Amino acid sequence: MVPQPPAGPADAHAPARARVLVASNRGPVSYTLRDDGGLDARRGGGGVVSGLSAIGARDDSLWVCSALGDGDREAVRRGTAEPGVLMLDIDPDIHADAYNGIANSVLWFVHHMLYQTPLEPVFDDEFRRRWRAYETYNRAFAEALAERAADGAAVLVQDYHLALVPGLLRELRPDLRIGHFTHTPWAPPDYFRLLPDDIAEQLLRGLTGADRTCFLTRRWADAFTACCTEILGPDALKGTRTGVHGLGADAGFLRERAHRPDVDERLAALREQIGGADRKTIVRVDRTELSKNIVRGLLAYRHLLATRPEWHERVVHIAFAYPSRQDLAVYRDYTAEVQRLADAINEEYGVPGWTPVVLHVKDDFARSLAAYRLADVALVNPIRDGMNLVAKEIPVVSDAGCALVLSREAGAYEELGADALVVNPYDVIATAGALHEALTLPAEVRADRTARLASAATALPPSRWFLDQLEALTG
Repeated sequence: MVPQPPAGPADAHAPARARVLVASNRGPVSYTLRDDGGLDARRGGGGVVSGLSAIGARDDSLWVCSALGDGDREAVRRGTAEPGVLMLDIDPDIHADAYNGIANSVLWFVHHMLYQTPLEPVFDDEFRRRWRAYETYNRAFAEALAERAADGAAVLVQDYHLALVPGLLRELRPDLRIGHFTHTPWAPPDYFRLLPDDIAEQLLRGLTGADRTCFLTRRWADAFTACCTEILGPDALKGTRTGVHGLGADAGFLRERAHRPDVDERLAALREQIGGADRKTIVRVDRTELSKNIVRGLLAYRHLLATRPEWHERVVHIAFAYPSRQDLAVYRDYTAEVQRLADAINEEYGVPGWTPVVLHVKDDFARSLAAYRLADVALVNPIRDGMNLVAKEIPVVSDAGCALVLSREAGAYEELGADALVVNPYDVIATAGALHEALTLPAEVRADRTARLASAATALPPSRWFLDQLEALTG
């Protein structure tokens, strides 16, 4: 048994030995340094954080996460901590190589099948150096969990950043019940084999160290099983069960939050930008991740305007494209292309009193909710997505009901496809046709579909999503 270390000043509020532990790269709170030297704490948002925050209802729980910035690291040094949270101050260079160099630049690209294979990937000495950092990063989490877990505790490890943790933790603490949840898609075997053979095997052995490996859809779980069988052999999953838990939208929170005064203010501002009271809206809300397919969405909208002139001055595309991972050049270039294309559409088709594309790039949750309420059509067309909560949230919040144009490559398709207009995300012409069909859907049909979409979208709300995993692991 791993001995219990003395409680450090950074985690004085954490239980000495936790019965339930969550591990994730990003924690439930982040810190920023004020000019006067003080620290401001900010709670995280989003469905995943909301779901995992169900752990906070227990006084025998611990959330282990990484310090992500200078404010977080200063909080650790000062011993500032939230109850039930242990923040690890991992060397910033190690974290950068593990997080950006491997997790976001390799594993994300593999599972979203984003590589331009004539030129990439190239697994060279630099990759191997970064992989060693990824191993070090995962080992730091495994050791922290091993030190803080009570006998027979349940540990729920989150996402591709920490794929090695279950196997490492199993070696340190065979008594623990370990679960891992992958929030991304999982690549099919042929694409997963882009990875060096030893790395592919190491990742799979890391995850099969868990008692349960869980995914957002059956499709991703089956792909993982296929990889294990083909790469590790037919008995690879002998001690590991796979599970599917489709994270849903938090209907109560969304509907209450969407009617607060700040949202009403944004709603009025958006209506002014849209112009005519009878104009319809096509809404998308995304981060500028390469997988979200924002550029092809804009190209489809441009094709709609080019081939269906009856929509001129009658529709506005509200596109929120919030910058993501701007420390990576490929993401900066993609964000710039989104802006360039939106400007080009407005220059080509815009007239006084009508701006065809209303693009916002500054993250504003209240404004996103205002757009949800306004949506006549929701456009969710990712190249590949683990789930996509926006597809679930808009039908819940939309004031008058909305038609959902949904990529068949989104995890949400598994639950929402029957009542959506489903598209091949690469087919710009077909997507333009789906947008036209969505805009002309009879009101009663749209209302019926929206009700069914909202019901399916909220079937497994965030808190229940977490508790279902915990019960399956410990039951």
